[in-house]
Order: sequence, then structure tokens, then C-alpha cells
Amino acid sequence: MEENISRVLERANAELEKQNSKHAEELYTEFISSCSQLSQCDARSLATAYNNRGQIKYFRVDFDDAVEDYTAAIQADGQFAVPFYNRGLIRYRLGFFDDAKSDFQQALKINPNFEDAKISLKQTLLDQQQKINRGY
Repeated sequence: MEENISRVLERANAELEKQNSKHAEELYTEFISSCSQLSQCDARSLATAYNNRGQIKYFRVDFDDAVEDYTAAIQADGQFAVPFYNRGLIRYRLGFFDDAKSDFQQALKINPNFEDAKISLKQTLLDQQQKINRGY
């Protein structure tokens, strides 16, 4: 049974690669649901499914649902830097600089060589300081 679940994740990843977001999202949801029912999925696979489904929602500008998926990915595997980074991007875009800073810092704690997280953290700190300087 676990092998069938793994195939669903592989198919979801392939659909995402082909930019078939709707089908990929359906397959990620199927995978996540199967994992919840069977409790047999490894943490990284489950976190990847949540993260990737979150990406689809992010591109759809469905930020609240994307943040929920990124948070679920973090809960599934707290040593996976990518969902911290992705959640940080949304928080940054929404102007929640302290939360974004925390997410980027956590991503860098897990992976100190995560260049995009370094750049995003630097930009967050600059924008946060500009906001303070303007009196907001």
C-alpha cells in the first residue's frame, strides 16, 4: 500500500513539473489524505507534499491557504528549510517583517548555505528599518 502512495507523490511531482497545477494539487491532496489515514508516510515526503501544494496556492495568490500548507510541512518535518523560506516570503509580502525574519532565520539555521533565504532576510531587515524610519 505504501508503494501506491509513493506513486501518487511521484505523479504529483511530475504534474507540477509539467505545470499542470490543478492535477498536481489534486494528487498532493490525495497523497496527504492517504498519509493521514494510514500514518505510514515518511516525514519528508509528507512535508514535501504540503510544501509543493502550498507553492501551487502561492502562485494562485491564495496566501492564507499556502501559509497553512507551509506550516503543516514544517510540522511534518521541522528540519526542512524550504517551507520556512516559502512561508517567510508570504509573510514578507504581507508586511509581517518580524514573522518573515523568524522564518528566514530558521531556514538558515537548518541550511546555512540557503542563498535565497540570506537575500530575503537581508531585504526584510532593510524594509523593516525603512518602515521604522518612516514612522509606520
